[in-house]
Amino acid sequence: MNRPRIFPFALVGFLLAVLAALAAMLAGFGTRWELWHFRTGFVILTWAAYAAIAAALISIASAIFTRPTALRRGFLISILGLVIGILVFGVPWCYWRTAHRVPAIHDITTDTENPPRFVSILPLRKNAPNPSEYGGHEIAAPQRAAYPDLAPAMLSVPPDKAFGQALTVARRMGWIIVDANAAEGRIEATDTTFWFGFKDDIVIRVAPADHGSRVDIRSVSRVGKSDLGKNARRIRKYLKKLLTPIS
Repeated sequence: MNRPRIFPFALVGFLLAVLAALAAMLAGFGTRWELWHFRTGFVILTWAAYAAIAAALISIASAIFTRPTALRRGFLISILGLVIGILVFGVPWCYWRTAHRVPAIHDITTDTENPPRFVSILPLRKNAPNPSEYGGHEIAAPQRAAYPDLAPAMLSVPPDKAFGQALTVARRMGWIIVDANAAEGRIEATDTTFWFGFKDDIVIRVAPADHGSRVDIRSVSRVGKSDLGKNARRIRKYLKKLLTPIS
């Protein structure tokens, strides 16, 4: 006796989930490769999310009709389509959720009163939509409310040694070092996100302090009103590495 054919909806759900996954990946990498504007990438990602949830719903229905006790085939394909659909939808959903939890700012610093200033990176930002000048109280207040833990790193070593440590950690972070001016205690670097290829600029300031040195850091996105918390996470990661002894 011939085996029953695979239930068509199982294939539809699976193929739609795969197409949604490809569209989601292309949304980011197409932006990174400068095939389109990042806002176009966000639109593609949004539609990929809609397609992914549709694929998940189709796959759920298909899994019911093709469950092991049924006569129709396609249960495993349905489950695979469901998993892919949920994963693809989950990525932009997490972004949207984060966007509603964090303030719509893109300039984060450990010193909101006197933030470190860019010098060497300014030519690289001349065409960036976001300014390099600090926005003052308008962004300082929401930052302090959202990220009260961000504070300068206090090191019990002289500034010259603190500068060397700060530069070493910046390199360990994988950033592109644009300038390292030991005389001014200033380090400037650029970090590029993997998926969309967004460029964020960092400036670190090392200054003398009581019993050692003070290290401040500022991270600023070139595009986008909100950074979805990326700059704050970057600063936290850097400070953690800076304050952790290298074994």
